[in-house]
Amino acid sequence: MHPNPSFRWDDRDALRVFVRDIAFGQLFAQTPDGSRVAQVPVVWLDDTTLGLHLARGNGLTRHLDGATAVFAVLGPDGYISPDWYDLDPDQVPTWNYAAVELEGTARRMDRDALIAQIDQLTAENEAQLDKPAWTRAKMDPRKFDAMLNAITGFTLEVTAWRGTLKLGQNKPDTARLAAADASEAAGRRGIAQLMRGLA
Repeated sequence: MHPNPSFRWDDRDALRVFVRDIAFGQLFAQTPDGSRVAQVPVVWLDDTTLGLHLARGNGLTRHLDGATAVFAVLGPDGYISPDWYDLDPDQVPTWNYAAVELEGTARRMDRDALIAQIDQLTAENEAQLDKPAWTRAKMDPRKFDAMLNAITGFTLEVTAWRGTLKLGQNKPDTARLAAADASEAAGRRGIAQLMRGLA
């Protein structure tokens, strides 16, 4: 996370919502085979526990139970040109972004918990679509069981929360808002909205 304290993001409720809304990130852990990373969707099982699953053949799967892991979520981001700040000429290019890192201990789920995690993940994402919700009831139960055997579920008990909102807070409001306008014009609408949200 960024070392500048002006970019530190400590609001746990906001961090939780950020992770819930994106629901996808990178899971990092050290294994006897070296550092490994997996891209995974997640759901909050409670206020401090994430649920996730990995392919059984993933390089992390056989080493993850009981390991310390970091789950990282990257939100909107974008390059910021020094010209956009309309300040003195001694500015430098930078990159604005929103990111969260959650660290904790991973534990393997039993089969029932894995099914519940998949159902919750599906329900939360299907609810955002403009169509009748898909459920596993539409599948042949034997096919679902076969697919379930190809994945392993884990929880991540979060013990450390680290967030960064690097949105130009260290610049005057007029400069930050000018950079937000230029970011949007360059196609970076998400980071522009976050930069404007500080005003």
